Amino acid sequence: MKYFFETYGCQMNSAQSAAFKGVLRERGWSEAQDRTEADLVVLNTCSVRIGAETRVWGRLAQYAALKKKRKAVQRPFTLVVTGCMVSRLGEALKRKAPAVDQVLGTTETSLFPRILESLEQGLPLQALSMEPVVHEKPVCSFAPFHGEEGQFRSFIPIVHGCNNFCSYCIVPYVRGREVSRDPRSIREEIRALAQQGVREITLLGQNVNSYQWKSGNPGESLDFPGLLEVVASEAEKNGIPWVRFLSSHPKDLSSEAIRVMAACRVFCRHLHLCVQHGSNAILAAMNRGYTREAYLELVAEIREAMPDISLSTDILIGFPGETQGDLEQTLSLMEAVKFLYAYMYHYNPREGTAAFTLPDRISEAIKRKRLAQVIALQKEHTLELLQARIGLRVKVLVEGISRKNANELLTRTERDEMVVVPGSPAFIGSFAELHITSLRGNTFRAKELSLCPCDYSDSL
Repeated sequence: MKYFFETYGCQMNSAQSAAFKGVLRERGWSEAQDRTEADLVVLNTCSVRIGAETRVWGRLAQYAALKKKRKAVQRPFTLVVTGCMVSRLGEALKRKAPAVDQVLGTTETSLFPRILESLEQGLPLQALSMEPVVHEKPVCSFAPFHGEEGQFRSFIPIVHGCNNFCSYCIVPYVRGREVSRDPRSIREEIRALAQQGVREITLLGQNVNSYQWKSGNPGESLDFPGLLEVVASEAEKNGIPWVRFLSSHPKDLSSEAIRVMAACRVFCRHLHLCVQHGSNAILAAMNRGYTREAYLELVAEIREAMPDISLSTDILIGFPGETQGDLEQTLSLMEAVKFLYAYMYHYNPREGTAAFTLPDRISEAIKRKRLAQVIALQKEHTLELLQARIGLRVKVLVEGISRKNANELLTRTERDEMVVVPGSPAFIGSFAELHITSLRGNTFRAKELSLCPCDYSDSL
């Protein structure tokens, strides 16, 4: 039997899809190269922004048509939808899209094998009770392994859920409250990934900084800085040279975590630190839990500890009540920090969030105009920072073949910069040294590369 996945949204969804695929492979399923060949199609969905849901509705319409076509030639398939969109809409999703055979929310993922058992035995899915077991604590199932077969980069979820309740964000309502993963399970997964040839891991969570594991025994607990030390030791011991983590909430990134990151060279010199806005008034309305002054102090502390680090961020423009002065505060913060890159978007109301009912909404025209200003400034900063790197010799991880030229390789620095260079596909998954010679768009170019030892430094 064959399966086919479509994954939308964040890296957490990518990790969950990888875990699902691992379960399928263990049961003898194989991956279809095309959706038309699959016996099982899984759509892993996102609800953070309305655009993500709109894309899924479009795909569901296409799958409904494919179902009719396949049924006519007696080649039916099962369509399962999972992820945040299911957690938000529940059974209403099936009522709106009757072609969907089963929905599986983010707190019900442990029931996935039961769907497979039903399919393998030829039983109707309706016979399954998909109601999750009710616990006092949020339901959460950390799969033991999230690696993709044959991949050399992998995600490792360490925290599920979110307790922050930013006023614009749907995540706490669809992911549930925070649950931290047992560090023993994290260590075991690092070892398993190393045996599979993984060269880089990324720790995942809606807010990794809030990791707080307690065993239930008095005095036996571990916070995020402690986990970073455990992960660094395990990665170095097992030959995984690069470690990243995201996402980091500014209010919870501690001085101790910064110290550990600076001291353990296994951590890549890049940090995604979501600021969202530069105005204290808007940050308060967003319920972000910090001020622009606190954010700038945090950036200064990070750069003092790691002068070579690059920073990226998220910026949300057009929140209800935002004034031109608030926008100027955001632009001035960008000037002060100079992010390497940013994910920039304008506010779209999400029903069920605190901000949905706020007055003083900004018109679409003004939101687009303000967002254009933010994007233009970020382009200037990205160009400035990248041009300053031309001429340097750096270490990269070779990720794959360039989409534009089959004779070139796409590589990435630990600062999350992309470099294209001529080379053999045999280098993919290896660390290499190269000399940055030029810049095209936001991608560096180099003339040649050479393999290098797997140490933990970027400067060569």
